[in-house]
Amino acid sequence: MSSLPPWANGPFELMVHAESHLRGADDIDRRIALISFDNAVEVSITTYLTLNPLLRGGRSYPRDEVEKWMRSYHTKLDFFEREIGCRKISWSIEKSHMIWAHDHRNEQYHGGTKGIPEVNTLQIARTAALWVFSVLFDVSDAEAELEQALLDQARPAPPTRDKSFDLAIDTLYGIITLGEQDYYASELLFSVDYAAYRDIGGELIDSPSVEILDEMEP
Repeated sequence: MSSLPPWANGPFELMVHAESHLRGADDIDRRIALISFDNAVEVSITTYLTLNPLLRGGRSYPRDEVEKWMRSYHTKLDFFEREIGCRKISWSIEKSHMIWAHDHRNEQYHGGTKGIPEVNTLQIARTAALWVFSVLFDVSDAEAELEQALLDQARPAPPTRDKSFDLAIDTLYGIITLGEQDYYASELLFSVDYAAYRDIGGELIDSPSVEILDEMEP
């Protein structure tokens, strides 16, 4: 389960989307990864600047300054430069490199030559996105959060019961008493051995020798 604050979900989901494409196999994946990582930088800063001060450690900024910072990617980086200066944090990745990667991202949208992003460009965009996110939302290990989110996405959905399987199994095996409690046979089988539940249920509904009741009462 993620330990991130809910107001960080927007930029974080962009990074999850970007990382999933970065691990893809084709050229389009690399383009999408660059765009999404670069977007995550802007969205992280935009989200942070529009938060209630209580949600950003009590930090408050003049409204006219916020409006100025929100104008473009470059002015958002101006804010971030001011912010890390106030917090006495050194640049983890050079500002000029972030701008260079952003220019490559713009080529994917607007340029006349939409070449495949180089690995180095993708790495710069990825590092920038994770770093800006971790600073603004006080995330100690953004890499670990990202990896866990991808693992969670890859997990298969939990098995669910199939009404036709339930009726077929219960028609043949009826109700089973365990201790002093009565259970449908399908309920017990599903709970202890889903593979057997699936296989037996599938075989029974395809068997012409089994007359399946419409419903059963315990």
